[in-house]
Amino acid sequence: MSLKFSQEDAASRPLFVVSSEEFADWSASQPAAVQTWLTETGFNGGFGQVATLPGADGVVSAAVAGVGGAQDRARHRFALAQAQARLPKGDYHIEGGMAGLDPAEQALGWLLAQYRFERYKPARDSGARLKAPKGVNAARTETIAAGEALTRDLINTPAADMGPGDLEDAARALAKSHGAKMSVIRGEDLLAQNFPMIHAVGRAAAREPRLIDITWGGSGPALTLVGKGVCFDTGGLNLKPGASMGLMKKDMGGAAAVLGLAHMIMALALPLRLRVLIPAVENAVSGGAFRPGDVLASRKGLSVEINNTDAEGRLVLADALALADETPPDLMISMATLTGAARVAVGPDLAPFYASEPGLADAIRAGGRAAADPVWEMPFHAPYEPMIEPAIADLDNAPKGGFAGSITAALFLKRFVSDSAQYAHFDIYGWQPKPAPARPLGGVGQGARAVLEALPQLLDL
Repeated sequence: MSLKFSQEDAASRPLFVVSSEEFADWSASQPAAVQTWLTETGFNGGFGQVATLPGADGVVSAAVAGVGGAQDRARHRFALAQAQARLPKGDYHIEGGMAGLDPAEQALGWLLAQYRFERYKPARDSGARLKAPKGVNAARTETIAAGEALTRDLINTPAADMGPGDLEDAARALAKSHGAKMSVIRGEDLLAQNFPMIHAVGRAAAREPRLIDITWGGSGPALTLVGKGVCFDTGGLNLKPGASMGLMKKDMGGAAAVLGLAHMIMALALPLRLRVLIPAVENAVSGGAFRPGDVLASRKGLSVEINNTDAEGRLVLADALALADETPPDLMISMATLTGAARVAVGPDLAPFYASEPGLADAIRAGGRAAADPVWEMPFHAPYEPMIEPAIADLDNAPKGGFAGSITAALFLKRFVSDSAQYAHFDIYGWQPKPAPARPLGGVGQGARAVLEALPQLLDL
């Protein structure tokens, strides 16, 4: 699978992009035969409509894609992506305008619509390819699409083939392709090197836990990305019901997101020093599993009472964040499929995030708007701090009561970074529950494009 634009010198057919509001005027400007053909086929510029226009020899000479009315375009980003699967095989170029749509967003959407997960069976692609629209940076857009495809592939792969070792292999392949360095701490060495919570969460599994550490770049500001790599989450001894386990192959979605973002950063050769930390574990059930009521040590020295073994992601992230904070970067970002509370709050399409300072939040919000990567700021709400402070330890991993679950998880993580750190945390879902333009059912990246867009402002690149 290659998410690429067609070659600039390739022969191509015109593709007209028409909204419902523009259709009457646009149609009136076309030859009478085209007007009749569109009437006969029922095309009126509606959202997702596609019509091919035959030439005198009966061969498709052009096509027209409908992007609907204003309400359709407000409800659906990547409106043009619908056309990619519905057009005949061939190369196309945009003829005329884009119905007021952002060419860069629509070009990215077209590439993302070409994505297919093909590890276990081949998937059909229409073969419709687009030339990069005028003014669109083709190489950058292709790089972003490739990063998103990596994220989707990692999430979509079942845990049998995407355990901690497989995630390590994927990270190593990425590092090698960009000339990055990588080290890994595994199994009992996690205890010896003071990562007790990563070890505790992963020790019950047959496949040993590990901490993946990638570094790249020799100069510039420092950026550290930390991604939750829980390759499957049974819930541990607080066992999830079967229905809740069905999507737990995606519980490494934070790791997948930061690896996709890391590809974008390295492939674009951004002038910064990058570090990627991924605690990769399975939260399994065996005689060695950590228990409700246990008190765990952490790398930072804070003790953590375990009130629910199904709140394990924050534990492995905490040790990784503590390591990152020991050599403070200019910007630290964590990404994790952390809480169901975030989904209740904002649903699957928005990526909630927390920021340590207003300027960081503003830049991420602006980046999300510019990159068609919707995000929503949530608060590090200090009055909720007592909720994560139990009687017998420094911290509680799962406060009782069920209130503010995403916020208390974020506050928990923030205890493992310095007060002075510029830090953002994303509580993502990492899954598209039903097909949408450029986003098929399955794994999906969230937050990465927003961060990429914000980096020049945040790190003065």
